[in-house]
Amino acid sequence: MMSTRDFEFKQIAFVFTDEGEKISFKNDNLIISDAEGKVKHQSTCYRLFILFICGDYCLTTGLLDRSKKFGFSIVFMTPNLRVTAMLPSKAEGNVLLRKKQYEYDKTDIAAHVIANKIHNQCALLKKKRKKSEEEKDAIKKLEQFEKDVLKPNLTGQEIMGIEGISAKLYFKSLFSAYNWKSRQPRTKCDMTNTLMDIGYTILFNFINALLEMYGFDVYVGILHTQFFHRKSLVCDLEEPFRPIIDAAILKALNLGQVSEKDFWKNQNQYILPWKNSKKYVGLILEALMEYKNEIFIYLQTYYRSFMRDKNAEEFPIFDMYSGEE
Repeated sequence: MMSTRDFEFKQIAFVFTDEGEKISFKNDNLIISDAEGKVKHQSTCYRLFILFICGDYCLTTGLLDRSKKFGFSIVFMTPNLRVTAMLPSKAEGNVLLRKKQYEYDKTDIAAHVIANKIHNQCALLKKKRKKSEEEKDAIKKLEQFEKDVLKPNLTGQEIMGIEGISAKLYFKSLFSAYNWKSRQPRTKCDMTNTLMDIGYTILFNFINALLEMYGFDVYVGILHTQFFHRKSLVCDLEEPFRPIIDAAILKALNLGQVSEKDFWKNQNQYILPWKNSKKYVGLILEALMEYKNEIFIYLQTYYRSFMRDKNAEEFPIFDMYSGEE
């Protein structure tokens, strides 16, 4: 298993083939060059954790061999950043872990995870300097929801109900200055929702790669029910980290880094053209990399806690602002 020290040096790489970028290898180094052959990025494969390839690409045995040798995952995306396939670097044959997953039938860990998510949502709202009375009231309600979701013997449906009410209240307060209507996944109804889809997709695949590394069956969740082709466990354990993406988008909006000119509108959908995607991927990656070690430690501790049958309250907690006063 990878150590925390090893993971500190791991990197995430994006290649945009529609911009003419190319992948090559030299002496176990990953090289990304532009259409003119100028090197834009070079690093050792030992430090690569996940490689995102955006646009058309012919998969080679050389890339597959290095992925297996150096243990990095590969994610293929369309130019508008929709995932088409993932080749994870995963632990094979962790039978005991999967047996525990298949036999787990409680909701206590799920409640712990959602409480953690609500805590971070509330913390992010508290960071706003000027709060209306409505926003202050929203914070108080979220604090109560964080407690409510931990009440014993709640069903999965009840936990999801509290999570849904909290999310609706949270988003309305967080993006109140930007004509927020509602969270509508994959509809691309406005710029904010479109950017959230992109950010959550990158986060989802990062979490997926970490879970595969331990040998989890990512299709078996603790809250989201099993559904054909849905990686329910990734959906579950992504939850506490979603506010990282939300905070990055809010910061970009506040700094004027999000421009309607970067999008084109088609049948009430805000589409981000591939030529503008790199800018927003950079904003999201910067935020994600700030917390990458904390995410690794969280999932490492989650794995150890799950294997040792610890009580839910002993499972890890991710606190976005734990190091700040």
